[in-house]
Amino acid sequence: MDRKRGAAGDADMSDLRLKSRQSYLAKREAEQLALLRIQVAEEASEVERLGDRLSAQEKADFRRNAETLRLAEARNNIDEHFDGYTLPDAQSKSELLTRTDKDPKAYKTEYQQWEDDQMGKIKSQVKQPDRVQQDDYEYVFDETQAIKWVSDGKVDMEKQRLQQMLDESEMKAKTIEETRKSLPVYKYKDQLLEAIKAHQVLIVIGETGSGKTTQIPHYVLLDDEITKGLKVACTQPRRVAAISVAQRVAEEMGERVGKTCGYMVRFEEKTSPDTKILYCTDGLLLRILIQDPELSEYGLIMIDEAHERTLSTDILMGMLKEIILIRPDLKVIISSATITAQSFSQFLYNCPLFSIPGRSYPVEVMYSREPESNYLSAALTTIWQVHIATEIHPSSPSDILVFLTGEEEILAAQASLEETAKKLGNRVPPLEIRPLYSALPSEDQQRIFLPASVGTRKCILSTNLAETSLTIDGVTVVIDTGYEKQNSYDGKMGLSTLTVVPCSRASANQRAGRAGRNRPGRAYRLFTRFAFNNELPEQATPEIMRQNLLSTTLLLKSLGVHDLINFNFMDPPPTTSLIKSLELLYGLGCLDSTGALTRHGRKLSELPIDPLLGKAILAASDSGCSEEVVKIIAMLGETHALFLRPKDKRMEADNARRIFTSNEGGDFMSQLNVYSQAEESDFDVLWAKQNFLQSRSLNRARDVRDQLEKLLDRIEVEHSSCGISDHVAIRKALTAGLFPNAARLQRDGQSYRTLTGSLTVFIHPSSVLSQLAQKPKWVIYYELVASSKEYMRNVMPIEPEWLVELAPHYHKADAIAKLGVDKKMGKGPGKVGIDR
Repeated sequence: MDRKRGAAGDADMSDLRLKSRQSYLAKREAEQLALLRIQVAEEASEVERLGDRLSAQEKADFRRNAETLRLAEARNNIDEHFDGYTLPDAQSKSELLTRTDKDPKAYKTEYQQWEDDQMGKIKSQVKQPDRVQQDDYEYVFDETQAIKWVSDGKVDMEKQRLQQMLDESEMKAKTIEETRKSLPVYKYKDQLLEAIKAHQVLIVIGETGSGKTTQIPHYVLLDDEITKGLKVACTQPRRVAAISVAQRVAEEMGERVGKTCGYMVRFEEKTSPDTKILYCTDGLLLRILIQDPELSEYGLIMIDEAHERTLSTDILMGMLKEIILIRPDLKVIISSATITAQSFSQFLYNCPLFSIPGRSYPVEVMYSREPESNYLSAALTTIWQVHIATEIHPSSPSDILVFLTGEEEILAAQASLEETAKKLGNRVPPLEIRPLYSALPSEDQQRIFLPASVGTRKCILSTNLAETSLTIDGVTVVIDTGYEKQNSYDGKMGLSTLTVVPCSRASANQRAGRAGRNRPGRAYRLFTRFAFNNELPEQATPEIMRQNLLSTTLLLKSLGVHDLINFNFMDPPPTTSLIKSLELLYGLGCLDSTGALTRHGRKLSELPIDPLLGKAILAASDSGCSEEVVKIIAMLGETHALFLRPKDKRMEADNARRIFTSNEGGDFMSQLNVYSQAEESDFDVLWAKQNFLQSRSLNRARDVRDQLEKLLDRIEVEHSSCGISDHVAIRKALTAGLFPNAARLQRDGQSYRTLTGSLTVFIHPSSVLSQLAQKPKWVIYYELVASSKEYMRNVMPIEPEWLVELAPHYHKADAIAKLGVDKKMGKGPGKVGIDR
């Protein structure tokens, strides 16, 4: 190659490099400008959504980025005046040699094509308009997906809205004392007190919002002629109601909770020697009855929300019916809904009724036009329909209360709502989700009463805990799925079933009333009007007819009730259930051959736990391992929510759980491992998070353990410890209490057959033993639950000899020997009475 052509070639290459560099910088500039447009758009939405909550530095950075984008776009819009014909540079040979590069149809390298594709994607992101929101969230915005409603037509909402504005302006200026005087019960104060003085027992029909729960105990306390200086007790069916009502009454008195007015619920108490008004659960009042069978410290007992017919309420009613004959000075008030008041009156010697009208505001009831196949999905749809359609006024909250069936549904709904709200961003007003269920700690339950932030709507996801006794300020919308979880017990099989069933019409009306406590409201029922009138039962079945009566039978025995069959039950439970409970109490050593309570039985009646577990504690005390067994029992109530398993960290969570797993000791020893290591870390929240454990569950277990230790001191049970390594002693102590719950592996190597009832059962998937390839041949379990199958929950391997050693009266040596390792168990007696 000659020198001239070589020099020209070098010049051409240099020119090509320059043009390539310029082309790259131009593309780079376009790319960075596109990214800056996206960033500025996102920052503008943040300013609009957060406003004053942004820091000064953040606002300055946002302004600088916006100004940079403005200047860059202004620079691109400058006209370079190259329109028209431009004389080519005749001296540039490279211009002629490389003219084909300027042809857009010319050949492009693979790298250039890739660059063009990337630039095309970036430009399409910038130029593409925002997608219509209906396409992203059809169930929120698509009108075809919205639920159609039919109003009952009983309420003029516009008229009620104007009346509400007048009422709110008047309420703003009222003090606490004026608020008390504005309650409907205040107008009847004198008549009510005279009726209480004139009658030993009084049925008070107090409608929603009348003020009966907070005011009647206070009125009575101030009248020494009624109480004669004694205490006043008011029971509530639920602990959250007892706590919130006590806090309200203490606030009205201008005192802290626990002074004149206190509360007492299971494993939590705020009282003092000066306490005169006690709000407690009905189960706690039964415990007080054991210590003081005549309730000698109390001048008046008020049973609130008696129409719910809980197991403890029915027992209290029967006991009070006998106590008032012994103590003519004891006054009893039964608070009930209208529908059951007459039956209470007939039960309690035809006592008089006193009616107090409520101050509930009108509630418009909306029925679904068509039945909903998935009530949870329908509830979520309705929440967003109401939230988007209803404007938020700071002076007039319009919060939402949703009734679901249980903790699992509530947590699933909460996750769905929070995820959708996060995706929607500032397109809809903020929505605060606050759950309410029984396993939630008290401090978290109380969060439902806190007002929402300014410009935010509160949405409460609750079980039927919020159905009665609770007044949640700001709730004007109720969404009722029409279902609840109901526990039933088969005494013959020893099987508990927790099933979702339709709620009663009385419950549905109670739920709707929650929307009208402070202002006119609206209740959305996710079922048709026909279903309400024809498919929902009028009243729920009383708990005493469908629950395990073992603890109840022991309680009645400790209260001196010997003839259980003829006890004063409002609705007598099945005789077979009572007989089965008596037989098991005899097997536990709580009753002697005459049916009288033994010393062991007296001790177990003092413990607010299952008698089977109480028996295990007494056996553990004799074996020198009571502290370990108490820890295990404290953990049993938290197993359903103890382990966390996030979707994105399932493998790490499973590995963390294996650290605590004990195949030899099963679920019980695994739970002991968890508690012991949590105790070593001083129940540190960070440690719990690292091990994928629910910190709240661990704290609740610690509180239960502390309470049980105090109760054991009271009944003079010696504390002892054998250490976590002595598996045999701990497992034998548990077997001494749970011996009726024994099962043996069948030939298929997967299923078990219970020794009592001959029921085929399986180990629950949540058990540490469920993953074992070779299942243990003999196990004991804490409870049987029925879902898709009959499952054993909280399972532990045992040796068959232990059953004969620890419960020879219940398990015979020859019967256990017949069920050898490879022998098949019978299916129970056949039709002709011969074992199959």
